[in-house]
Amino acid sequence: MRHIISILIENEAGALSRVAGLFSARGYNIESLTVAPTEDSTLSRMTLVTRGSEDIIEQITKQLNKLIDVVTLIDLAEASHVERELMLVKVKSSGETREEIKRLSDIFRGKIIDVTDNSYVIEMTGASDKLDAFVNALDESNIIETVRSGPTSMSRGEKGLHL
Repeated sequence: MRHIISILIENEAGALSRVAGLFSARGYNIESLTVAPTEDSTLSRMTLVTRGSEDIIEQITKQLNKLIDVVTLIDLAEASHVERELMLVKVKSSGETREEIKRLSDIFRGKIIDVTDNSYVIEMTGASDKLDAFVNALDESNIIETVRSGPTSMSRGEKGLHL
């Protein structure tokens, strides 16, 4: 099962390396990882996506909690949460394909952020399924490059991940 683990971690050199090392030492895979500072400059928020059975995820969270840099964490798969991913996709767009790609981008609520004579760069945010559907709707031969952030997420409601 897919799990999104949100971690509040000290904003110090080597903290990310220790988390990644924990996963590699135990043979667990990180599907996606995003890290950014929070409103508190001493803390960063890490959003980590991994897969595993309940036992494996329990072991991962226990091991993460033992790391000195980890302040607190939550497995968002266990709670109601909001999830978004950012994607940039560069596509060939010349002649008759320009309008078709623009229409498709509009349908998926994408935003064309760069235009050249032969290409568009389209920015899109949303659930991973939506981004997958957009890429699948494009003619594969028109895709030049795709960059995705991986999901970032937070719990719904008044509760949050903080000290």
